[in-house]
Amino acid sequence: MVIKVFLASSSGSTAIKKKQQDVLGFLEALKVDYAPLDIACNEDNRMWMRENVPVEKKPTNGIPLPPQIFNEESYCGDYETFFDAKEDNAVFAFLGLPPPPGSKEAKEAEKAFILENGPVENGTVEIETVESETVENGTDDAEDEENLEAEEVEEEILDDDSLKAPVKQEEAQEEVEDEEAKGEDDQPVSEEEEELRQLEEEEEAPEVTEEEEDE
Repeated sequence: MVIKVFLASSSGSTAIKKKQQDVLGFLEALKVDYAPLDIACNEDNRMWMRENVPVEKKPTNGIPLPPQIFNEESYCGDYETFFDAKEDNAVFAFLGLPPPPGSKEAKEAEKAFILENGPVENGTVEIETVESETVENGTDDAEDEENLEAEEVEEEILDDDSLKAPVKQEEAQEEVEDEEAKGEDDQPVSEEEEELRQLEEEEEAPEVTEEEEDE
């Protein structure tokens, strides 16, 4: 892409000469390659410039004055618009050229791009992705630790229950045996057993009496 600057080398206007010098001097300071095209000595240049300046950019008389700036066939602007771009640190955007890396205009353009479209892919977006992944992984690890702790607690409860179960069974068995024993003691004595017991007592009583008499 070639920047074309249409000039009038033999202009009698001091204002026009100054404007042309300002434009060329600033382009040289920025190390922008340009092609100066004289409209005073070349009719083709003058006609091409007049035909390609947009109608809305032409003065009321329809004849645009130099300097006029183009990027190949695309119209960039005149001195006034160039000066405005200079004040806004946007000359490269005005010329339709990418700003050099690290330049103030490049930084401004990056900030504007971020404001309009969000963070750039190789910069903030990747950092945000890494941070989000770290947060997600941290959450997953915390959940895994909680699950492991819950499983360990459940296992301890099961072990305690398995140990307590035989003890409870033994205690229940002893209670059953005690109740059976109590039941046997509490059973009423039948009449036959009562008679047998009385006979045994009577038999023992005479024996004691006879012994006493022999004495």
